[in-house]
Amino acid sequence: MNLKDVLKGNLNENQLKLVKSGFDIVGDIAILEIPPELAKKEKVIAEAVLKIQKNVKRVCKKVGNRSGTYRLKKYKKIIGNGFETIHKESGCQFKLDISKTYFSVRESTERLRISDKIKKKEKVLVLFSGVGPFGIILAKNHTDCKVDMVEINPSACKYAEENIRINRLGYRVRNFCGDIRKVHKSLGKYDRILMPLPETAYKFLSLATDHCKKGGIIHLYAVEGEQKSEMNKYLPKFKNLSLIEKRRVLPYAPGVWKVSFDFKRR
Repeated sequence: MNLKDVLKGNLNENQLKLVKSGFDIVGDIAILEIPPELAKKEKVIAEAVLKIQKNVKRVCKKVGNRSGTYRLKKYKKIIGNGFETIHKESGCQFKLDISKTYFSVRESTERLRISDKIKKKEKVLVLFSGVGPFGIILAKNHTDCKVDMVEINPSACKYAEENIRINRLGYRVRNFCGDIRKVHKSLGKYDRILMPLPETAYKFLSLATDHCKKGGIIHLYAVEGEQKSEMNKYLPKFKNLSLIEKRRVLPYAPGVWKVSFDFKRR
């Protein structure tokens, strides 16, 4: 039974057409998108979610788009209190507060795609690492892999440190809190570098290239719509990078996609 089936009898036909059946679940929190026309019915919709998702204990709705340096969204509580939860993915646990940190459940497939590419004894750097999903999953799945993570959001850094401990990876994962432009002097050379900040990661490509070993791989994420992204203006400058693969990862907005560029360092 889906959400609209449960809501029949509580919403009229026109209201049902406005209901978005899909929603994200982070830990025990369901995150809904409720159009303004259904604002007075949000409690009814939230209660219906609890009926079809037994693992969900709290329900909130998105209020606005992501904004600011930390890419945060605002949420309104509908059922339950607090935004901190523990999310399970790929055999790992991630403690986080959805109102204070960036985390996307929709990127789980991409995290596994990268994990499948890891080779023995790789040293990996994850820039803009958030609460640590990329780095922790890579380290958990590859016991001879060492990972460094860099994140500027203090709240995300705090949760990343806890997630390293929860997943028992303290001996193989290091977490650096701060602006990569200041932290990079503490870093070395890496076999693989991930840059999961689609809006502006390309601006740090030169820095990443400096820390990538020859023959190493850089996974850069960007936003691209019908017109080519601004990032494409920068690519010709990097003569020491070869494009291995470009692929669409997720829809970002109507007519806009989050894309990945996999480069090899010459």
